[in-house]
Amino acid sequence: MKERTIQPDFWKYELPDGFEALAGKTDADNDLLSLRIAEANDLWFHVRGLPGSHVILRHPEGGRPDNALIRQTAAIAAWHSKARNAGNVPVNYTEAKHVGKPRGAKPGSVTIKREKTIKVRPALP
Repeated sequence: MKERTIQPDFWKYELPDGFEALAGKTDADNDLLSLRIAEANDLWFHVRGLPGSHVILRHPEGGRPDNALIRQTAAIAAWHSKARNAGNVPVNYTEAKHVGKPRGAKPGSVTIKREKTIKVRPALP
């Protein structure tokens, strides 16, 4: 019997210089995106303290995002959250390798280490 791989459902945004942002649509999609799809050096974003999508910033080979790209991706994470209609919103981000899942935690719940916080207005590219 062939094992089926479950693909997450997500929004995809093409960004400058070959970068792309992926935002999960459900808690289960967030888990798959954050823990299976994201590569170690991709950046992971989530609005601080509120429900919302996990957003992954995927790098082109050898590319590093600049501050403008980090702000743009944080704005996407803020848009796909309960803070969509707020002014400036705090968004945490870290490398995907610092995102983990506690044993027995519900879908969409993760722990993060070495995060930074940036304040942005919710927006889509």
